[in-house]
Amino acid sequence: MFDTGSTGFMLLATSLVMLMTPGLAFFYGGLACKRNILGIMMQSFVSLGVTTILWFIVGYSLCFSGGEGAIIGNLDKAFLHGITPTSAFGDGRFPEIVFVAYQMMFAIITPALITGAFVNRVTFKAYMIFLVLWQLFVYYPFVHMVWGGGLLAEWGVLDFAGGIVVHATAGFAALAAVSFVGSRKFKDHKPNSIPLMAIGTALLWFGWYGFNAGSELNADGITALAFLNTDIAASFAAITWLSIEWYNERKPKFVGFMTGAVAGLATVTPAAGLISMPVAAFMGILGSIVCYSAVHLKNRMGWDDALDVWGVHGMGGVLGSILLGVFASTAVNPMGADGLLYGGGAFFIKQLAAVTGASIYGFVFTYIMLVLINAITPVKVSEEEEEAGLDLAIHGETAYDIGFI
Repeated sequence: MFDTGSTGFMLLATSLVMLMTPGLAFFYGGLACKRNILGIMMQSFVSLGVTTILWFIVGYSLCFSGGEGAIIGNLDKAFLHGITPTSAFGDGRFPEIVFVAYQMMFAIITPALITGAFVNRVTFKAYMIFLVLWQLFVYYPFVHMVWGGGLLAEWGVLDFAGGIVVHATAGFAALAAVSFVGSRKFKDHKPNSIPLMAIGTALLWFGWYGFNAGSELNADGITALAFLNTDIAASFAAITWLSIEWYNERKPKFVGFMTGAVAGLATVTPAAGLISMPVAAFMGILGSIVCYSAVHLKNRMGWDDALDVWGVHGMGGVLGSILLGVFASTAVNPMGADGLLYGGGAFFIKQLAAVTGASIYGFVFTYIMLVLINAITPVKVSEEEEEAGLDLAIHGETAYDIGFI
């Protein structure tokens, strides 16, 4: 009944995207200070559990059932009602249950991206509430509007794998969180483990092939294009960031190389299967330059986005979504659109408006939500807890035997 090749490929892509969440935990864990490694890693891992439960209960239904041309779907498929192993998705190449799992992995990692901004400043109880509410009121509406046949999809907005839905919303939510909780009292700017960060980068880069190529929802030429564009953008961005730092600081930095790779991955995500390979290279270079500049702007402004979520993911997602409006071509992908360079001025305006609106909404709603959560339970940890480190103060565990730190 189903195409085994497509089904197998989508299961593989799903597994790759799942691997990105532990990868993010390692990436953030390596960047965090020694006293907060477990706290930041747990925030990523706990999303695997909480988000899966939420996705099963209402998430998938709100994103992908009903609500054509609307902001949110309905509850027809709550608790995955009516979805069986024989239920087909789309044109019937693979089961809907595979699509449920694939999209669930996106839902898991998106709020986890935000956590790098407020490392060692937020209570675990507040984060658990945040994890649920942010998905219900930010992530799910944008998934439905862009990928679920909702308002933005009908308007003609495109987002191949998550520049608007994932990176712009999460990046600007991170900036809102930093604005609300303020700066760290006890800052440690040095990564505690660059090798741990390298493991995280490798897992993220590897998993991103499933993130982008899998978003074609098929195994065809566009899938291969998205796969290669992902690597091209990441590689050009990594070398660009490395070169900029090497020139400015007179030393080639491994952390800079890895940060640049992630910036390139975030930038190409909305466009991976809709642009040519030379454009992917250009997007990697420009994405690295813009994200590097955003990080330095953040430092000058005194915004304590600890692990540069806004500068890398937020600005990468925004830039990529806008550049898609410039360079998209139906000659590359007939299912896409023609960007500004090919006479698609209206499409460019739609992309610009959509990513701007998503960024503003992600910032404003996140800030308001944190204010409301703070009325229920304190969002920010005490000064004593921050000084002791959240690993010990909140979780009662440490990443390393104290004798070896």
